[in-house]
Amino acid sequence: MRQVQNQWARGKWTERKKILRRFRSIVAENAGEFARLMPSTLARTYADTLSAEVLPLLDACKFLEREAEEILQPRRPGRHRLPLWLHGIHTEVHRDPLGIVLVLAPSNYPLFLPGVQALQALVAGNACIWKPAAGCESIAHAMRQSLLDAGLAPELLWVTDASVEIAKALLGAPVDKVFLTGSAATGQDVLRQLAGSVTPAVMELSGCDAVFILQEADLATVTQALAFGTRFNGSATCMAPRRVFVPHAVTADLESSLPAALRTVPAVALNAKTRRLLDEMIEDAQRQGAHLVLDGRGADLLVGPVVITDADETMLIAQTDIFAPVLALMPCRDLEAALRMYRACPFALTAAIFGAERQARALADQIVAGTIILNDVIAPTVDPRVPFGGRRASGYGVTRGREGLLEMTAPKVILAQRARYRLHYQPTGASHFAFFAGVIRGIHGEGWRTRAQGWIQTLRTTPRTKKADQIPSGK
Repeated sequence: MRQVQNQWARGKWTERKKILRRFRSIVAENAGEFARLMPSTLARTYADTLSAEVLPLLDACKFLEREAEEILQPRRPGRHRLPLWLHGIHTEVHRDPLGIVLVLAPSNYPLFLPGVQALQALVAGNACIWKPAAGCESIAHAMRQSLLDAGLAPELLWVTDASVEIAKALLGAPVDKVFLTGSAATGQDVLRQLAGSVTPAVMELSGCDAVFILQEADLATVTQALAFGTRFNGSATCMAPRRVFVPHAVTADLESSLPAALRTVPAVALNAKTRRLLDEMIEDAQRQGAHLVLDGRGADLLVGPVVITDADETMLIAQTDIFAPVLALMPCRDLEAALRMYRACPFALTAAIFGAERQARALADQIVAGTIILNDVIAPTVDPRVPFGGRRASGYGVTRGREGLLEMTAPKVILAQRARYRLHYQPTGASHFAFFAGVIRGIHGEGWRTRAQGWIQTLRTTPRTKKADQIPSGK
């Protein structure tokens, strides 16, 4: 992989662009087959897959075709705001590919999320190892085959099996960067394994995401958004709404309108571990004074929407990441109280705000999260131009967009000295103190009088230049 990657990194951008275009065309022609390859355990229709995974993947590919070459070009700052005393330095900032990138893929969006990361890794000049989640091997191989059909060298993209053993082995291998999309607990395990080799990583981790409802928000829109967020992908989405901060004045209206909208949301099959966690969260909330507004739990593992009201920030339901259709209504007297409750949760992936945009923007400035969505949930985050990532326990680093592409590279700075003199080569002594003090006052002093005095002092104390310090330009 490294041998072929080195050749790929030195290749022409036009070749990468041709492969992207061919790949996009191939996937577009076979979109239905990609939808049918999705794991049957995902609670979605074929149309959901096309809109939530295939279309965003192709949009991201098109963005790379158009923008990647410019994003990866060397940056030359020129002389703009160059410190005066570095007048002979000419600077370039290059973006070098990392080498081999390891993508640890999730099970809830097994094509779009790792697929964009793989495309960005390849476009930046890397080779990529894609470790799919259990049951998601077919869709990963289908994307790889489409890239090979488009002209990609097979050594540049390796799709592994889905075993835990291969993941552990790869984390101990000399890869150059790891991109994980998974739970916070998985992120901690991965980082522990990477610590010994100091391998860098991007962690796209869990959410327990918040919805803020402002006083003047349209409750019909809010209800539709919460129903969508609960239904979409069986609520197995890291940024699905979980905590709903609602003013006291509209809590009763939301409690009455929300159950009717949610009763049309199909039940989903949870695994036994997730079902036990959900039961524990509900029991904890009720024990602390919360009430069930809607209980979609059945006797088996099938679970419909669950709505709890009178929840607060101390409850397990407001502190836990879970892939289950559960909403916690958290009444609050004002925005300060809502923000206080919000900050008590360790997760900070996305947050949504419903209400007048001016007030929503003012609130957004006070929220710590990777993405803030105004008057919508989930869907706007697939904009291929913008990065996606979390804060706090939701991870660090980003994928997608310009910033996500740059995550696939390392900056390399080239500094060329073109001045004839190398005054910095001379050893300094007591006689140089006044000179440098004058330079500092002349550049950074407060007011023009102080700066003028500094430059006068500099001129009076300028050290003599020895012939040995004069170096012809270019030599």
